[in-house]
Amino acid sequence: MKACLPPTNTRNSLAHKKKFLWLALCWTAVVAYFCLIDFNELPKVGAKNFDKVGHLTFHFGLTAVWFLYFRFQRLNDNKKALYKAFGFSFVYGVMLEIVQANFTDTRNGDVFDVVANTVGGLLAALTFALLVKPLKPRTE
Repeated sequence: MKACLPPTNTRNSLAHKKKFLWLALCWTAVVAYFCLIDFNELPKVGAKNFDKVGHLTFHFGLTAVWFLYFRFQRLNDNKKALYKAFGFSFVYGVMLEIVQANFTDTRNGDVFDVVANTVGGLLAALTFALLVKPLKPRTE
């Protein structure tokens, strides 16, 4: 976790914020891509509800990368950053299910996908709440 913490000087902090933003945007695009592509041409996985594990994993990652980005915006505290990251992940997941149900021919919206997304986001929030120490204000 220490590698994810920002350096104390402002110039490097800005560089970290930009890196976290790009990471979050790229992961968000990857989630959208895999939620909207046609999986009919791919081989089937024999495990029942295997796609729910994918949803959980994607939204764990989505919450995690957005938490890192939000945390370093003007040194937001962990709690505020976790709320923002989880809220984004939840709303984004619901929106993707609505898009799947209404705008794709090969995908269906599924309330259980939303549940899996939510569980993934909650697991990420819980993980970060337990493992990441609060940022201390700089004294100069």
